Amino acid sequence: MQTPKKPGEKEEHEEKHMTWPVSLLMLAIITVIVAVCSEYLVGSIEGITVTWGISETFAGMILLPIVGNAAEHLTAVTVSMKNKMNLAIGVAVGSSQQIAMMVMPLMVVLGWIIGQPMTLYFEIFETAVLFMTVILIFALLVDGSSNWLEGSMLIGVYFILAIAFYVV
Repeated sequence: MQTPKKPGEKEEHEEKHMTWPVSLLMLAIITVIVAVCSEYLVGSIEGITVTWGISETFAGMILLPIVGNAAEHLTAVTVSMKNKMNLAIGVAVGSSQQIAMMVMPLMVVLGWIIGQPMTLYFEIFETAVLFMTVILIFALLVDGSSNWLEGSMLIGVYFILAIAFYVV
């Protein structure tokens, strides 16, 4: 039974297209495909760094996130154009939060288990950039609103960081 629609409210309802087992199977298959594609992408970074003469740090901090998170970027832009800013911010910030709080520590533990030494030690410049990025994102999100100028400033900061990582 559907609830009555209030005046001015858009009707939004979703129909089920798949069952849970089919959804989980599709998720598992797609995860394997994405893992294989990611392995090829990361493997090609070595050739690009040699051919273009760039550092692995620049490739890992600037190029790889742009290419690897293209689907998330597209999702964030699409939902923001539909004026669903909470979802757009959740997609944009949630990915970074997930990597920082789960994936990185998990990789360190798995590296320890398989005998591959991995640490969370970063150089001073990388630590300063990470610290300033967290402060900047907090300052922009704390007021709960955004505008084109804040977006332009974020893009400008990204280009400045890209140039800094290229030079360093």
